Amino acid sequence: MVSKKIVLKFPHRLVDQPVICRMVKDYGLEFNILKAYVTPREEGLLVLELSGDDKNFDKAIAYAKKLGVSVQPLSKDIKRNEKKCTHCGACVPICPTEALVVDPKTRRVDFYSEKCIACELCINACPPRAMELHF
Repeated sequence: MVSKKIVLKFPHRLVDQPVICRMVKDYGLEFNILKAYVTPREEGLLVLELSGDDKNFDKAIAYAKKLGVSVQPLSKDIKRNEKKCTHCGACVPICPTEALVVDPKTRRVDFYSEKCIACELCINACPPRAMELHF
């Protein structure tokens, strides 16, 4: 069983097609939509957690790519700019998944990208704008 947070970018010609429905039904996957942006006649962006059998997961991703959907792991999109981060901790209390936590020994803020759901709350809370979202 595999579970991954991924970003899907849909070309305009696929925005109104049931791509996720086909992935779920045909390959027996489960999904949780974390974020969605759809601009009619332009493009679509979907951040979701997708889980299921390893082989079926890979087949579903291959299906999406064959249609022209760009697929990438979410962890490549959420970044913390280490040069900007002052470890002030303003982001910590608003993070719903505890992807940002203060290390009790060093008092530095640690970022665990695998826990991040791209809710963007940390971006607005960060005074030096160290948290960055790249879709």
